[in-house]
Amino acid sequence: MSTKTAAVNGASTDAARKIFDDIEAQFQLGQDALIKITEQFLEDFRLGLSEYNQPMAMIPTFVTGVPDGSETGTFLALDLGGTNLRVCEVTLLGNHEFRLKQQKYKVSETLKTGEASALFDYLADSVDAFLTEFSSAVGSPTVTDIDNPFEPTPPAVPLGLTFSFPVEQTALNQGKILTWTKGFSAKNAIGNDVVQLLQDAFDRKHLHVRCVALVNDTVGTLLSRAYTAGSCILGAIFGTGTNGAYVERVENITKLGDSPARAQGGLMIVNTEWGAFNNTRTTLPTTPYDNKLDRESINPRKQAFEKFISGMYLGEITRNILLSLIDAAPRSLLFNGRSSTPLNTHYGLDTAVVSEIEEAWESGRTDRIAKVNGTVPQWQSAHFTEVNALPPQDVDRLERIRGILIQRLELPAEDVSLCDAATVRWAASLVANRAARLSGTAIAAVLVQTGNATLGGGTSEPSENIIVGVDGSLIQHYPNFQTRLRASLQSLVGEAVEKRVEIDLAKDGSGAGAALCALQAIKQGL
Repeated sequence: MSTKTAAVNGASTDAARKIFDDIEAQFQLGQDALIKITEQFLEDFRLGLSEYNQPMAMIPTFVTGVPDGSETGTFLALDLGGTNLRVCEVTLLGNHEFRLKQQKYKVSETLKTGEASALFDYLADSVDAFLTEFSSAVGSPTVTDIDNPFEPTPPAVPLGLTFSFPVEQTALNQGKILTWTKGFSAKNAIGNDVVQLLQDAFDRKHLHVRCVALVNDTVGTLLSRAYTAGSCILGAIFGTGTNGAYVERVENITKLGDSPARAQGGLMIVNTEWGAFNNTRTTLPTTPYDNKLDRESINPRKQAFEKFISGMYLGEITRNILLSLIDAAPRSLLFNGRSSTPLNTHYGLDTAVVSEIEEAWESGRTDRIAKVNGTVPQWQSAHFTEVNALPPQDVDRLERIRGILIQRLELPAEDVSLCDAATVRWAASLVANRAARLSGTAIAAVLVQTGNATLGGGTSEPSENIIVGVDGSLIQHYPNFQTRLRASLQSLVGEAVEKRVEIDLAKDGSGAGAALCALQAIKQGL
């Protein structure tokens, strides 16, 4: 046997197998565990709907309807979330389709840390520049001193603001800034209403623009999918981070008390902030690799669910597993006991590289993933370290993975065997499979909460499809992520419901979604 296909790097096969089996057992999620997690989700939903200041915040958005795709009109969106801000003009065509024009504008460090009035003046200037240069349907955006006083003032163009910073929202068009993040620290902003700050800037510039809605990008994902599909009950992000917003009965949002919104009844979109689900980790299947990630993170004991399932963290969990195999004693189980700068660096293994490894293993297969009720293909099961037992096509796939490891992890070729490639592929698959299965519990919880499913199955097949809008790099690009998620969902709500769940990408939740939220605000009389 050549060194490239040698059994697990000199350690006895039985001892190595036991270590692999122990790791694998920690990442397995059976039916009972999935049901228990979903039950905890539902309990946290109920708690967040009844009380403020819960980790699962269940934030009322005051959006009391969703579009059906028949609406028409032109709306603006302003998306401020980081280094760039984005201005969009969305023209709703009334046939489930919309046209989008957009432009990005850079936010300087001076603006991020200066006076809030200067930052919001810059936002208004950017909207003005966009309307002047790119807008086709809105007309002249500004009022000049020589306007004919006898001509009626043109109606203000409605704008939705996606503001990706912590806000305490008290109405669809009101929200106090709680704190800055992502390098922003503009003065005299915290505690003030972000919509009013922006509107004051528009008014100072004499712009015919009215900010009518403050939007979370997850809510925007739901609204965008509703417009193109005709309805939607859940918008979910599975990307760098994770979150979900769904349509809830107002009577269930008991923490609204005697407010006018509660008295009005009906439906309202709730932003769950489910990334913080089970921060106590009493139900989530934590491992030493997860505990290390959490301990070294910038927000220990926060965003627990997000740390198990989102793209920011999957590479880091995998890196922690690989380091434990490199450091295994008395003999190393990976890379001849050698590491590298990326492997020794916090977040040095990007989830994109893990995705590349899985793609190399799964590309070109006819049996790409096991059916839920079928058998698991041999290549998908366990840690396939017996390289000599693999068919030639799988050996070729491992050769490609070996090349990825040498290049991306900056490892010497002589320290990366085909067995190492198989081991890394196994670790990557364990982490991603657990993430997808956990993601399924979040969707299942919403289906049960909204009366569309019964936990454990038993609900008859719905007469219409249940629409779920999704966005994010994991659900879009990670190999088989949605297939794995669906297998978990089916085991939780039954095949009759799962097959009617239509999971599709929502187009531009933070842009088009914000414009659609402006539409909802107009519908609600704002």
